[in-house]
Amino acid sequence: MKSVYRITLTIAGICLLLTIIMLIMGYRAEVGPAVIIGLLALAIGFRGHEFLKKLSYSVIIFSSVSASLFYPQFFTYWGDFKLSELIVPLLQIIMFGMGTAMSTKDFVSVIKMPKAVVIGLICQFTIMPVVGFTLAIVFGFAPEIAAGVILIGSSPTGLASNVMSYIAKANLALAVTLTACATLLAPILTPFLMKVFAGQFIPIDFLAMMWSIIKIVIIPIAAGLIFNHFFHGKADWLDKAMPIVSMAGIAVIITVITATGRDSLLNIGFALVLAAILHNALGYFLGYWACRFLKMPERDCRTIALEVGMQNGGLASGIALEMGKVATVGLAPAVFGPWMNISGSSLATWWREKPIKTENVN
Repeated sequence: MKSVYRITLTIAGICLLLTIIMLIMGYRAEVGPAVIIGLLALAIGFRGHEFLKKLSYSVIIFSSVSASLFYPQFFTYWGDFKLSELIVPLLQIIMFGMGTAMSTKDFVSVIKMPKAVVIGLICQFTIMPVVGFTLAIVFGFAPEIAAGVILIGSSPTGLASNVMSYIAKANLALAVTLTACATLLAPILTPFLMKVFAGQFIPIDFLAMMWSIIKIVIIPIAAGLIFNHFFHGKADWLDKAMPIVSMAGIAVIITVITATGRDSLLNIGFALVLAAILHNALGYFLGYWACRFLKMPERDCRTIALEVGMQNGGLASGIALEMGKVATVGLAPAVFGPWMNISGSSLATWWREKPIKTENVN
């Protein structure tokens, strides 16, 4: 099997070299196949390395995004069917899967550690919206692009942060509780924050956005919780399938949004990528040090940092679609999503190698 990984890494290297040569020779429009195949080969090659395999999924996303940038016509319409119509149903499936992985115990934890939960939620819904608004002003983005940056900051955290907390040996119970609580608060807080911050750029319909979040998030999660209550332990196939379905669904969503907003993304691509990197990094930094300032345990500091820095890009994309602005407002979530997986897994792995000596870490 190791030989397969070596071969794919060799193919990735050849594709990279070919891409560089073609760019030097001026064949910019023709490098698509080399870039796409090279990234796919790199993703497979990463699977053969213990550390790099955590980045394999993100590299696949980059390959999909590259395909949508070079050949957007394949990811916008299939015949008369508009592919963006898949975004909300896919999100609902993903959220249903999230519900099946949760139980009432996740909410009971609020009683056991109220201070950490309250601090985490305050950090979640203050740091990221304010940073998003600041970056939108500093970069001088067009109104709808600026609203997208604020939208990703105003969204709750997603399941990916729980995975990163597990890798980092942080407080997983706190991570799951924060994700659950932030998600349930999103129908009120996300529209409110958008009204306050993004309302300066574009009109925000509070009630319409609240209903969109309830439809995309709350109803599917509630259905998942009910399913889990009655069929817990009786549908192992679902537990195994949902993570794969979720990852595939997120890949499709990002690819379709990128293809739909290709022209806007090409015009502001570098600035938006830089803004996403800064947004994500400041979320980690400010979330961590705010908790350190409040003298919280190190495990909780790491957990809240990951919860703050990693947002639910899929939900933000769905909201942008419901607003009818997926090609503009939806771009920031599409850029933020792949990057946060790379940064989050890297940070979690680094923290994993720095054990907390003063605490009993399981």
